[in-house]
Amino acid sequence: MTRVKVCGIASADGFDAAVAAGADWVGFVFFPASPRAVTPAQAANLSARHEGGPQRVGLFVEPQDDDVAAALAAVRLDVLQLYVPPARAAGLRARFAIPVWRAVGIVARPDLPATAEGIDGLVIEPKPPPGATRPGGNAVALDWSLTAGWRAPAPWLLAGGLTVENVAAAIRASGAAAVDVSSGVERARGVKDAGLIAAFVAAAKAAGAALAP
Repeated sequence: MTRVKVCGIASADGFDAAVAAGADWVGFVFFPASPRAVTPAQAANLSARHEGGPQRVGLFVEPQDDDVAAALAAVRLDVLQLYVPPARAAGLRARFAIPVWRAVGIVARPDLPATAEGIDGLVIEPKPPPGATRPGGNAVALDWSLTAGWRAPAPWLLAGGLTVENVAAAIRASGAAAVDVSSGVERARGVKDAGLIAAFVAAAKAAGAALAP
């Protein structure tokens, strides 16, 4: 069954909705330029609303070691999602002994990683459009056919422009076993919608079940 990450959780309503919907991961964005950014203290308060439930993912863009350490001192994170070069991702994994996913923006099939390079997972998304202020979370959809038949070197999530309406088609076309959504479940920029979260998780999991042998 397809696994689902709801990223950019910044409110109690959004966190509670992701838990209730059965999301596999929730993402906290520790990147001030994002409209979904939270501080470590805010993430800790949200995470404390429910024991157990989805794994907590911390998203960082070119962080210093101290940035990651400060987040981990405030809130338990199960995964670090990093926008950094491969060697830096492997170094942070070794430093903090936490599973690491590296975000990779692609335009063409040769952009897909051929090796894991010391990390645990990959987030595959479109490269940001010209003028973007963020490396991801730009609501731009990938050409899903680029990953069809790809022999991924590590578990991976499909991200970028996913919505309730297109997630089933994205899963079928891309072959993704996990998907990552943020703006596609918002009623306004940075504001999660409980109904959209529930519908997205249900649609993704139903699409994955339909493809199961």
